[in-house]
Amino acid sequence: MPPSLVSSWWYLIGNEPFSSLHIGNFTYHWYVRSTTEKLNMSNRRSKKASETRSAILSAARQRFTDEGFEASLSSIVEDAGITKGALFHHFENKQALYYEVWRTLQQEMNQDTQAAAAEGRSSGDPYSAMLAGARRYLEWAARPDYQRIVLIDGRAALGRDWYEADFDLSQKSVRVGVQYLVQQGAIATENAASSAVILQGALNGAGVALSRQVPGVTVESIYNTIEHLLRKMS
Repeated sequence: MPPSLVSSWWYLIGNEPFSSLHIGNFTYHWYVRSTTEKLNMSNRRSKKASETRSAILSAARQRFTDEGFEASLSSIVEDAGITKGALFHHFENKQALYYEVWRTLQQEMNQDTQAAAAEGRSSGDPYSAMLAGARRYLEWAARPDYQRIVLIDGRAALGRDWYEADFDLSQKSVRVGVQYLVQQGAIATENAASSAVILQGALNGAGVALSRQVPGVTVESIYNTIEHLLRKMS
């Protein structure tokens, strides 16, 4: 075995016979430099891929907000400053891209409403947390990006995937709030599941009504109705 291979092999198993082989540290330094260069290149590629993905999602979010699912991929890649090949490297098709934008919006909304509910919790009013979360959701439902991407075009763009994903996310959030009310004695345990379904349906319907700008329907009027409904549950 050539000295360079011998020294590399022994170094990898934890021995250091360099001086005894009279080859100095040349092979060892070459190995470290080569590995570091490969790692740096891999990190640069990973960073570039992450930046490209972020640019795609940002451009898509704006286009889908302005034009809905009908927005062309050509316009999205132009806004993102990339090629279609780069887009398809990250997303299989337009529906997959739309779903990721939709999912991100839903996650942002969910995190924000949960934070609002936690902040609004009051020891003197068991309903305060749930109502604070409901108000924050209604504020999201009045936003142009959430309205167009989630409430207006989401169902048609994603089909059955929309229903299942939306139901799972919404039900989990509402059930957390209802379970807290059960613990506080505000809702009977046997009514928890049906209460969660009713509240979810009311909030979803309210969001759609806001997105369609139904006359007389505002964030405040819906909130007042939700509050009245919630406080009557037991």
